[in-house]
Amino acid sequence: MLTLYTAFGTIGLACEIALEEAGAPYEARRLNFAENEQRADPYLAVNPKSRVPALATERGVITETPAILGYIARAFPAAGLAPLGDAFAMAELDSLMSYLAGWVHPAAAHRHRGYRWADDPAAIAEMRRKAPEVFGQAMGLIDTQLFKGPWAMGEAYSVADPYLYVATSWLPRDTLDMADFPRLADHHARMSERPAVRTVLARVAAG
Repeated sequence: MLTLYTAFGTIGLACEIALEEAGAPYEARRLNFAENEQRADPYLAVNPKSRVPALATERGVITETPAILGYIARAFPAAGLAPLGDAFAMAELDSLMSYLAGWVHPAAAHRHRGYRWADDPAAIAEMRRKAPEVFGQAMGLIDTQLFKGPWAMGEAYSVADPYLYVATSWLPRDTLDMADFPRLADHHARMSERPAVRTVLARVAAG
């Protein structure tokens, strides 16, 4: 049994969807950020980075979203969530997920968590102002150039799709109009209809 440590409103949702798509045996443990559970000793023993998601396996804990998604794809190959037999296609998949992790996600985070990078209230305010522009530019690049369609990597659904789905869901939160990203908006709508996504969202809503 795998254990996914996640929290409401975080990128951990992508990993939970991928686990559901894979038909993996897992349970989701949701941390309460309002009570700083991610910084409490029990969770620090799991992930000293005090971040989510983290995936506990029989061999140890995996952290960082691209690594977790890559593990799910490789551990459950029958689900077909990655082009495992094609080295170049795998590199393309890893490239998109690395871009989401290394640039898109931090760009979005600067609006809501500027305190991680600065103490000066004016600097934090400037990050809040600028971050949606940077985030929007990154998502615009995906929409117009990196997204292959109909799924993130082309004809085949992959672990990149739930990752992109969650990132796209942050557009309205960051004051950006989904209509300005038509291909991502279409992808988001189709993702919302997938049974695995509906199952996970219903579970999250139920608490």
